[in-house]
Amino acid sequence: MGKGLIAVIVIVVILLIFGGMYIGAKNTMVTKDEAVKSQWRQVDVVLQRRADLIPNLVETVKGFAAQEQKVFGDIAAARSTLLSAAPPAEKIAANRQLDSALGRLLAVVENYPQLRSNENFLRLQDELAGTENRIAVERRRYNETIQDYNTYVRQFPNSLFASFAGFHPNNDYFQADEGSRQAPKVNFGQPAQAPQQQPAPAKP
Repeated sequence: MGKGLIAVIVIVVILLIFGGMYIGAKNTMVTKDEAVKSQWRQVDVVLQRRADLIPNLVETVKGFAAQEQKVFGDIAAARSTLLSAAPPAEKIAANRQLDSALGRLLAVVENYPQLRSNENFLRLQDELAGTENRIAVERRRYNETIQDYNTYVRQFPNSLFASFAGFHPNNDYFQADEGSRQAPKVNFGQPAQAPQQQPAPAKP
């Protein structure tokens, strides 16, 4: 067997090995990418669920606080932006705006004790609180799925195969910014009391 033929055989074997690795890596990337898309759909469902609850919540609040027009307008605008957003990055940004607007609405509620005891409002409170909890769960799962995908894509030699296969790291993590991190809390119990000031020390 000539050296040329041996060299050809070696090259073919190497190509087959790398070809098999490439196919295996690409199939895994496809699976993980689809898992990210599937988990995002779960997030989208619960975001839509909350968006559907908000109009009824706003109408109930209007019955007791009709003068809070700016808050109602901000809620409507933020909800409209969320519903019209398509890519995950746009929807995540729109959700931050809605979190902030919803937080301002809930702050208004504290000024109306009769509203906090309204039966319809209490029912909406329970539904919204449950939806917020579900959003937190699905958001965590979505972020974990993206992290799993990104880890695989960035590992060597998968990073080489990813560039050929058209797969890139996904940075559309679902994170709340510092300004809206506390906004989605739903608590319509007793209004928060201002912290008591400590008495000034007596002067000698």
